[in-house]
Amino acid sequence: MNTGFTLWFTGMSGAGKSTISAILAERLRALGAKVEVLDGDVVRTHLSKGLGFSKEDRDENIRRIGFVCELLSRNGVVAIAAAISPYRAVRDEIRARIPLFVEVYVECPVEVLARRDVKGLYRQALNGEIGQFTGITDPYEPPLNPEVTVNSSRETPEESARRIWATLERLGFIDFDRSTFPHQ
Repeated sequence: MNTGFTLWFTGMSGAGKSTISAILAERLRALGAKVEVLDGDVVRTHLSKGLGFSKEDRDENIRRIGFVCELLSRNGVVAIAAAISPYRAVRDEIRARIPLFVEVYVECPVEVLARRDVKGLYRQALNGEIGQFTGITDPYEPPLNPEVTVNSSRETPEESARRIWATLERLGFIDFDRSTFPHQ
């Protein structure tokens, strides 16, 4: 596990990107990999502080995350980005810059996301109280050809992590003894 790569999670708010990426990060670290997680919420409070939610600011936020992922992965680190990254063109731009790039689409229906939402943001957006809310009043463009799609309304985070892990194995990013994976 000396080769760095970028594992890019995209999906709407509350879909499970952070939860699934944390599971994978822990398992990769257990194998001795150097791993950094760039969580969209954390990045916005530090690296992208001051950016708003216009299309231009969202694009800039994703470009900054992509730049850090590019640096990390070319230096032998597994960079995991867990950010909504709503616009396909910017995700594709990042993919073109990073040679070892795996896109993970965390799919989940809006109805399920709204039920999960403890802050009530989906309800507010659906009622027109919040503007520029991804997937409701602002677009979310699902990837056309992600390396793997998981659906957090039908799978547990652990099941999704296993499916992503299997994809990483199939693509040759990791060599892993499955017998150490729980519930196999």
